[in-house]
Amino acid sequence: MKNILGLPVKESAIIVEELNVLLSNFQVYYQNLRGIHWNIKGKRFFDLHVKFEELYNDSQIKIDLITERVLTLGGTPFHTFSDYIKHNQLTVGENISLDEKAIHLIVDSLSKLLVLERNILNLAGEISDEGTNSMMSDFISEQEKTIWMMRAWLED
Repeated sequence: MKNILGLPVKESAIIVEELNVLLSNFQVYYQNLRGIHWNIKGKRFFDLHVKFEELYNDSQIKIDLITERVLTLGGTPFHTFSDYIKHNQLTVGENISLDEKAIHLIVDSLSKLLVLERNILNLAGEISDEGTNSMMSDFISEQEKTIWMMRAWLED
């Protein structure tokens, strides 16, 4: 059976579940970014404070895109903290004020988000779900570049 988009209902429901897991992890990533934005200290404060704001604003946009895709596929996006915590796979950054520790948290988080996104990309590809596929491809290419830049920043 196909849905209104012409996609198989059962497989679309699995993608919705995986998108909700991604959404949960993005919500934790977003909050981690807010925390390091607020708490960063040291000689690199001005540069990092601005960079972290850029990243959390981008994450907020991605969160909205994920929820809209869940709705487009006929699902209901997670919207409670208990759902986010239950499905989170990222490290929760608490009281991080050191620059290198903050950057490591970002790299680690993005690496874990990439795993989730590649899984969704594969599932979407199997059913020709080009809308989800395109979104995941965009997320992946942006995050790979951010990881490269953050790792370059970490080098002495």
